[in-house]
Amino acid sequence: ISGYSLIIQARDSGTPPLSSSVTVNVDISDVNDNSPVFTPANYTAVIQENKPVGTSILQLVVTDKDSFHNGPPFTFTILTGNEEEEFTLDPHGVLRSAVIFKHMVSTEYVLCVQAKDSGKPQQVSHTYVQVRVIEESIHKPTAIPLEIFIVTMEDDFPGGVIGKIHATDQDVYDVLTYTLKSEQKSLFKVNSHDGKIIALGGLDNGKYVLNVSVSDGRFQVPIDVVVHVEQLLQEMLQNTVTIRFENVSPEDFVGLHMHGFRRTLRNTVLSQKQDSLHIISIQPVAGSSQLDMLFAVQMHSSGFYKPAYLIQKLTNARRHLENVIRISAILEKNCSGLDCQEQHCEQSLSIDSHSLMTYSTARISFVCPRFYRNVRCMC
Repeated sequence: ISGYSLIIQARDSGTPPLSSSVTVNVDISDVNDNSPVFTPANYTAVIQENKPVGTSILQLVVTDKDSFHNGPPFTFTILTGNEEEEFTLDPHGVLRSAVIFKHMVSTEYVLCVQAKDSGKPQQVSHTYVQVRVIEESIHKPTAIPLEIFIVTMEDDFPGGVIGKIHATDQDVYDVLTYTLKSEQKSLFKVNSHDGKIIALGGLDNGKYVLNVSVSDGRFQVPIDVVVHVEQLLQEMLQNTVTIRFENVSPEDFVGLHMHGFRRTLRNTVLSQKQDSLHIISIQPVAGSSQLDMLFAVQMHSSGFYKPAYLIQKLTNARRHLENVIRISAILEKNCSGLDCQEQHCEQSLSIDSHSLMTYSTARISFVCPRFYRNVRCMC
């Protein structure tokens, strides 16, 4: 407790008694009676040979239970183990290389490091840092090509994470970093640490080939990343059909079934090869393990196939389609539980273009807007 605030009253013995009050603030001054604490108590680190001078090896973490004026900033000193001045330690506790290490010269260093706090008198703590010098990277990173499909409503794409690059390296201690060619940074970004790809807002319809690479510090490897952007037309939403799948997650559908099912679906419903199949969205059915896929088919000449025609084609070919994935239902109207009696059920579909769903796998990523169905009875 750093302080107390007391109200003290004095009362005399007269009749009637009179009194007066005063506030007394008592501040508790901190005494520098706690030493800095290293977390963890001792450190182990590695550095690859042939790394440039100034390479960061380790970040020391120090805390102090005293108040701020008796704690940081801390003063760090290497007491022993650095007689040849192979290391430097900056005021923030970052241990860096001061030479280019060679694995054949020495494989291990043990440093004794001291931390002093800012109190008076100063308190001191020590830690030991074991630094191993390992051979430089001998394996190139490997990365899986990534194809990304983005479905957006006209020019209303808000941007966001659209996928993630999966890369590995057989060298245990290699740290991978990802870079994107500078001229493409006006439309896309790549997180240098984890390989997540971010698209900025306002992407136009079309195909984008990203110049991405991954590096382990010695080897740099290019990665094939292709982004397809498709903008929806309002007319598509009026001619959609939903296929409901049984027991499949969005990620499994995208990674395992989407290409094969799209190909089979094209062969089933397209009258001409020039017709276009548009997968508008995929979305889990709330409270179940089912998945809805929303699609429409555009004729090469003009316009879209009517839902009734598509449903007839799908119904006739359902057994063939289920060779790829199990189908629960083929829906045009979704009026279950709505009793319209002598009226008919009318369904409207709305797209929330600012609520994007990203289903990302190692090879394929699918980004689509969330959709909502509204049904009502109409005369």
